[in-house]
Amino acid sequence: MEKGNIRIIGGKYRGKKLYMNEKSTTRSTKQILKESIFNSLQSEIPDSIWVEMFSGVGSIGLEAISRGAKKAYFIEKDPEAAKVLKRNIDSLKEEDRKKCEIILGDAFDRVWDVIDELKRNKQKAFFYFDPPFAIREGYEDIYKKVEDTIKIMPKMNVEKILIEHQSDYEFPERLGKYVKTKTKKFGKSAVTFYE
Repeated sequence: MEKGNIRIIGGKYRGKKLYMNEKSTTRSTKQILKESIFNSLQSEIPDSIWVEMFSGVGSIGLEAISRGAKKAYFIEKDPEAAKVLKRNIDSLKEEDRKKCEIILGDAFDRVWDVIDELKRNKQKAFFYFDPPFAIREGYEDIYKKVEDTIKIMPKMNVEKILIEHQSDYEFPERLGKYVKTKTKKFGKSAVTFYE
């Protein structure tokens, strides 16, 4: 397993390389896209909670932890990807490893377990959706599933929702109680924000 070219961009682990899965079933979030997201949210990250759906190697949740988030949940279906993710988490200092929780299973099912925990603790989180691109076989309806999930997420547990997606896909202006605030495009990838 090679260390890829994904690095943590800011915070206490700045410059740290993350392990990648050589099968590369996981796409890494483009560095420039990630940098733009975290720069725009910088003041909101300390003591925040992040839920990285379809987490792969965990580059978003780990970036948040590096910049002072107090907790990150990583939801990943592929056991191989989860092993790589665990290896990335294990490379952190012990106090930061304790802030990370890997949840193995389908993101659309397991997100409700996380939301139940947030409800019990009266907490809000940033939800980062990075589903496999809809061009991949078997994922043609993935964005519809993302939209349907967001529509029923309880507002009291949501800080913001971010969706990384193909830049040629337009998400609607509203999803249930959530309003689209912006879309940033970076080549074939884009990220859309809802609050």
